[in-house]
Amino acid sequence: MQDYKAYLDESLSFEERAKDLVSQMTLEEKVFQTLYTAPAIERLGVKAYNWWNEALHGVARAGVATVFPQAIGLAATFDEDLLEEVADTISTEGRAKFNIQQKYNDTDIYKGLTFWSPNVNIFRDPRWGRGHETYGEDPYLSGRLGVRFINGIQGHDDKYMKAAACAKHFAVHSGPEDVRHSFNAVVSKQDLYETYLPAFKACVKEAGVESVMGAYNRTNGEPCCGSKTLLQDILRDEWGFEGHVTSDCWAIKDFHQHHMVTSTPVESVAMAMNNGCDLNCGNMYGNLLLAVRDGLVEEETIDRAVTRLVTTRMKLGLFDSEDKVPYNEIGYDQVDNQEHLKLNLKASRKSIVLLKNENKLLPLDLSNIKTIGVIGPNANNRKALVGNYEGTASEYITVLEGIKDYVGDKARVYYSEGCHLFKDKTSNLPERNDRISEVKAVCDMSDVVIACFGLDPGLEGEEGDQGNEFASGDKPNLNLPGIQEEVLKEIYNSGKPVILVLLTGSALSVPWADENIPAIVLGWYPGAQGGKAIAQILFGEYSPEGKLPVTFYRSSEELPDFTDYNMKNRTYRYMKNEALYPFGYGLAYTTFELNNISVDTEEVEPGKSVNCSVDIKNTGDMSGAETIQVYVKVKKEGAPNWQLKGLKKVHLNPGEHKSVTLTLKDEAFGLYDHDGKLVINECEYEIFIGTSQPDPRSVQLTGAKPYNKIMRSNKTSIL
Repeated sequence: MQDYKAYLDESLSFEERAKDLVSQMTLEEKVFQTLYTAPAIERLGVKAYNWWNEALHGVARAGVATVFPQAIGLAATFDEDLLEEVADTISTEGRAKFNIQQKYNDTDIYKGLTFWSPNVNIFRDPRWGRGHETYGEDPYLSGRLGVRFINGIQGHDDKYMKAAACAKHFAVHSGPEDVRHSFNAVVSKQDLYETYLPAFKACVKEAGVESVMGAYNRTNGEPCCGSKTLLQDILRDEWGFEGHVTSDCWAIKDFHQHHMVTSTPVESVAMAMNNGCDLNCGNMYGNLLLAVRDGLVEEETIDRAVTRLVTTRMKLGLFDSEDKVPYNEIGYDQVDNQEHLKLNLKASRKSIVLLKNENKLLPLDLSNIKTIGVIGPNANNRKALVGNYEGTASEYITVLEGIKDYVGDKARVYYSEGCHLFKDKTSNLPERNDRISEVKAVCDMSDVVIACFGLDPGLEGEEGDQGNEFASGDKPNLNLPGIQEEVLKEIYNSGKPVILVLLTGSALSVPWADENIPAIVLGWYPGAQGGKAIAQILFGEYSPEGKLPVTFYRSSEELPDFTDYNMKNRTYRYMKNEALYPFGYGLAYTTFELNNISVDTEEVEPGKSVNCSVDIKNTGDMSGAETIQVYVKVKKEGAPNWQLKGLKKVHLNPGEHKSVTLTLKDEAFGLYDHDGKLVINECEYEIFIGTSQPDPRSVQLTGAKPYNKIMRSNKTSIL
């Protein structure tokens, strides 16, 4: 058959079809397919495609979409099922938008099905501006949530992907932002494998993530987007990754301009392409034509990269009959609809962490309250709802609006901005602290005061973000910015009951508030419905259930240098000092009791799993949810503190109980050695089962000590 085109034959595998299509392209056509702005090849029926799209916590930068809580807030839910449900909703909206964009031939940036999310970098230093894009400081939690987010984005169809997810930024990437284009992250093999790689490994080996994005920095001397160690030896050879690799945006230009590991653009693109970077977010890969001419890159290497890229597009159904791809039926009515609004509100509620509740000040009883003061720069700040990499919501509910809507005419709400978020006055001409008399007046008038302070994404974010006040995006310290604490102290001095609501994407140092303010609620950047969710929590519609995915330190003084990538004294796994609020901590309005806790073996053996069983009962008078957490401590010199190795979110009505079993694979007991090998050591192990870490501070704050059991391995084995 003269007209037969194998790449259009839907009975063949995607890989076979992709190879056939690439074999019919000229070198120039192939080279331009490696750019994120891939042009049309009309003679082959290939449409233009822009690879760059974002979906960190909702379809981003492409108009109206459901804006979920920022990633760090989703992490605080400790709820794997919720992460998949949210991501599934995001990809539904992504498909709905894509279908309409295709109808009107809109192939611009942010209009494709390749979403560069999730960000599974480890939030190793709370000063890092982009930490709120991550799932926190723990490799295990980041891996579990990353896997389920990818499952939701990519879907479960037998043949087609709903959308393509991308695990980023590979690897050893977490600031400082202002030197990311030239910085060399020096890391031991042990820290690399123990901390920086596990979440990526889970995304590749368990979730089958379609894409991986390289980081801007160098790791141990190699630029990540051209690193043989990362992209070839680890990602493809060790883990068997079969998808495509994309560079971060304009990162390949850094090879010669900032990292100085190459001398010319042609050398830079050759290094990236030869080491397995298939797609260039940027425009450097046009130089591949010269690299082939000069013998620096084989044409077969470009063939391989383009075949991977075409395969991804084919998996998305972009070359198949419209009626064969089930996702083509998703209509625009699926964007930002009522069902998604409800899920967003649910996600927001589940992300909120109750840090302190002295004398059960919360929940507030509206029948005893006639006037409520709402004070602070984040009370009516839409920016503090959304974080970065955000879409446009059709409705935003700030904390002030949420409280006003909730109380209706049952109480009078008084409001004051209190102070500027980070300056010492709210406009240019007044004297310092120009809202303080209004603050005092609101306190005078109020039965209870809700103080809304913290940060917004103008104070922490990515280098180069417009409007980023700290230029690089990183925080100079962990304090409340500007005169916020000064104003909070004045509110406290009023003698009225005070609830502090913190909106932030990262840990803050608030020891004064912890000592003096009776109730503290952490809302993160809670999404477009955030104010409604916070109001529902404050007035007892729901019991808080969030847990901290990061450590709240007492001060940034105790942290190692920001540029030091050694894990020593970083995060709960390696820190020596007592936390202000520990990783895994969060209170509720109801109470839970754990009983009949058991571990089914006393020996740790390669190839054998360990089953941990526990009965959990809601002994309070409100419905609620609790997270069962399992930690493992290797009792060996130089080993980390206990590490999270199992978790399960359990929802219970008052008086209800459930039996839960968590299975730990042998690798949960392994530690990586200096050569990056996973080893079960001949030594004792301690396993902890509870609803928090076993550290003294968590026990003090929760009043509950986790169950513990000593186990043993009788020989050293490499897994």
